[in-house]
Formats: sequence, structure tokens, C-alpha cells
Amino acid sequence: ALTLAELKPGERARIDSIDTADTAVQRLMVLGLVEGAEVVFLRRSLGGDPLELKLYGAAISLRREQARCFRVERLPPHG
Repeated sequence: ALTLAELKPGERARIDSIDTADTAVQRLMVLGLVEGAEVVFLRRSLGGDPLELKLYGAAISLRREQARCFRVERLPPHG
């Protein structure tokens, strides 16, 4: 299964399922990273961590380890 950590810059995806065992992941869900949410992968830092995503018009950052807890489905690019 594809996770947020595997997306490339500019790719769109919808969150399909979440491994909620990590309390940090639960905090990210409060920010809107929930099943059905659509995100755009913006970039990863030079070292590969953290990752930056666009979610509901806002940019959020998360660690790669946490991004692996979000299983996603790629979406076609906008228009």
C-alpha cells in the first residue's frame, strides 16, 4: 500500500486509512489529516525529513515516520 511518505512533489492523494497507534499521528488527525482528506505533496527537506503537505489550503509538516502511518490513493493532477 502507498503511504504519504512515498509521494513525490506535486502529487495529489486521498487518505484511505490511518494507523492510529502513534499519539503524534492522532494529533495530526486533529489538524485534518483524516480518512477522505485530499492532500498535495509539496516537498521534503534536503535530508528527507520533514515532509510538507498542502491540506485544505494550508501547508503542514510531518515526519516521514508519521507519514508512513497514512495509507493513500494517488489522484490525477488538477486540470
